[in-house]
Amino acid sequence: MLSKTMKGILLILDGIGDLPNSLLAGKTPLEVADTPNLDFFASKSELGMMWPVRKEFIPESDEAVVSIFGNELISSTRGQLEARGAGIKLMRGDLALRVNFATIDSLDKGNIIDRRAGRTLTTEDAEILTKALAKGIKSPIKFEFKPTVQHRAALVFRGGFSDNISGNDFAHVQGEEKIFGKINLCEPLDDDENSQYTSNIVNEFIEKTYQILNNHPVNNERRKKGLMPANYLLIRGAGIEPPKLKQYKKWLSVCYMPLEIGFAEVSGMTNFSFPYPKLKSFDSYENLHEGLREACDFSIKTLKANTKKFNYAYIHIKETDVPGHDNKPLEKKLMLEEIDRSLIKFLREFAQQNNVKIVITGDHSTPCKLKSHSADLVPVLLFDPANEPSLGKSPLKKPSGKDEKNLREENSEETKRKFCEREAINGSLGKFNGKELLEKVGFVR
Repeated sequence: MLSKTMKGILLILDGIGDLPNSLLAGKTPLEVADTPNLDFFASKSELGMMWPVRKEFIPESDEAVVSIFGNELISSTRGQLEARGAGIKLMRGDLALRVNFATIDSLDKGNIIDRRAGRTLTTEDAEILTKALAKGIKSPIKFEFKPTVQHRAALVFRGGFSDNISGNDFAHVQGEEKIFGKINLCEPLDDDENSQYTSNIVNEFIEKTYQILNNHPVNNERRKKGLMPANYLLIRGAGIEPPKLKQYKKWLSVCYMPLEIGFAEVSGMTNFSFPYPKLKSFDSYENLHEGLREACDFSIKTLKANTKKFNYAYIHIKETDVPGHDNKPLEKKLMLEEIDRSLIKFLREFAQQNNVKIVITGDHSTPCKLKSHSADLVPVLLFDPANEPSLGKSPLKKPSGKDEKNLREENSEETKRKFCEREAINGSLGKFNGKELLEKVGFVR
């Protein structure tokens, strides 16, 4: 049994917000997913819709999470959080950047073929390419390059640099997902000499990496197999200042991607993580489902073992965002169902037993048909056992060894709502900005 000190849990399902999709008969993945546990919560909860940052703003993941926890956007940068979450030690003035291994046709033509190298870059190959960069780039500027999960990496230049430079990943300018675009140079965003110097250093570095990566044996072998070469680096989120975030020292967090790990640790949370499964084959979705299962199981184990020590918990599940970027609504549906069978089922059981508030939402919408983040509202669910009678609902029936099918039939008369965009839009929580979420649901630092 969980300690009475546990007051609430915030579960963020990355990118769950979506739009009606023709492959789902005009419905969203949340609407069509078979999620009896989420739906039980929905029928007993207050629902609402949230702009993760503010209306008409298309947030990146860091902007959304930073805002949801009550911070101003200027309080951190993606690069700083990503590098810290990757375990890179930073000094003031070090320039930190988020990186994608990507595929281009050539420097001369400059066409971006895929921003993520086809999502097929194995962990082993990423590590081999990283060693080649460390050995092959001759520069007086010290740098640290660290691959993280699949196509992702973090890059740090040591020294006194400016972070007032653009990235070269223009798919993340104003939230537009330009899969097939042109490569760009990093540019200074002011007239300061250091900004010009920094952009020159970064551009020179990226050109050198292409010369090493493009003809590397790993990429030559990938081409023979019909795979996209990981021959270019796309960067964004330049940052030199340590993030200044509100502190949540009475919170535990379960975060396993570098960005969210960095955010949780800088926010003073005690983070629990696990080594993400290595991508060994070229099936990134097999790897994602393996990671999702581990994330759900690890979250359950962490809550059971640690809730006596913390007042609140923040759990961030990343995998649900990826199908949105890849226009795979059926994969998004399957992931939601997998989460429901494990983590949500567990949350339903202990929420009743221990009088714990449960808040479930997303950090942003990633509609499959847009293949990118959007400014759309995301659904929010607040289950408060103490207020349940006031909602006019009978208590959730506790599982008694019956399978999910029988349990669903047993409660079919009580379950009136699904947790989805269509139901939440008229919910009693109303519409609000992300910065208001924790106060609205009664979570404190």
